[in-house]
Amino acid sequence: MMTRRSFLQNAALTIMSSSLPAQSKSRLPIRMAVEYSMLPENLSIAQRFQLAKDCGYEQIECPTETDQATAEAMKSASEKSGLPIHSVMNMDHWKYPFTSSDPAVVEKSLEGARTSIRNAHLWGASTVLLVPGVVNAQTSYKDAYVRSQAAVRKLIPLAEELNVTLALEEVWNKFLLSPLEFAHYIDEYNSQHVRAYFDVGNVVLYGYPQDWIRTLGKRIVKLHIKDFSFHRGQGSGDSVARWVSPGDGDIDWIAVYTALQEIGYQGTATLELNPGDADYLKEMRRRFALILSGEMHPKA
Repeated sequence: MMTRRSFLQNAALTIMSSSLPAQSKSRLPIRMAVEYSMLPENLSIAQRFQLAKDCGYEQIECPTETDQATAEAMKSASEKSGLPIHSVMNMDHWKYPFTSSDPAVVEKSLEGARTSIRNAHLWGASTVLLVPGVVNAQTSYKDAYVRSQAAVRKLIPLAEELNVTLALEEVWNKFLLSPLEFAHYIDEYNSQHVRAYFDVGNVVLYGYPQDWIRTLGKRIVKLHIKDFSFHRGQGSGDSVARWVSPGDGDIDWIAVYTALQEIGYQGTATLELNPGDADYLKEMRRRFALILSGEMHPKA
């Protein structure tokens, strides 16, 4: 039974605690990266890397580069600026999908992926982002599942040899539409060199990123950060769905923060947004920091 004295003591403690400033959330141990495509095209390779560094980014994700001289220039720019290339975004998986019924198309896609893996090895990047397949009028879901796994398995030996992880991303490809299926799909490779590249914004149309994060858990090797907005016209029934800057959309970033904290994710997250100048890049970096600190509230 609570005595009058203990009641007064508890009341006093409550008043004291309520007068203290709220304890801030801890910063997630996640490195902030920027997409190479977000940097102004009118700058040289070296200038683009240096701008990203000056704007406060810690790493960068670069696209596949087939020209060896350009690839070497990007390596040099990375080393001079002190901005590591952490991942390679494969460039041929949309035009030449792994899931095509044409063996020549699949081989073209595989060769592009091999170039990406070799880029990653040259640059010291740990991952290559791959879109595993596309479902369309010509390719059934079942065929996409079987063909994509057959193609990705052909890349595993080279990935193992060069110590590069194949990071498969869920995108708007009408494929791998639930976190349970995506997790099972990754597990079926039974390889530490095949993991998930989770894009927070890509699942908003049909799910909740925090749910996907908890389900995928340790399978996640890299993250893409972007926001998505649904604007519904009042009374008209019209709606507009579009990509927006982090904090301007419908993603619950506090829930995303909590989910990432729960699974103990400690890798790299990369902003994947429109290009812009230094002021824009610094503002996006500020919002990025709010996300990782659990302080990104709606409409930043």
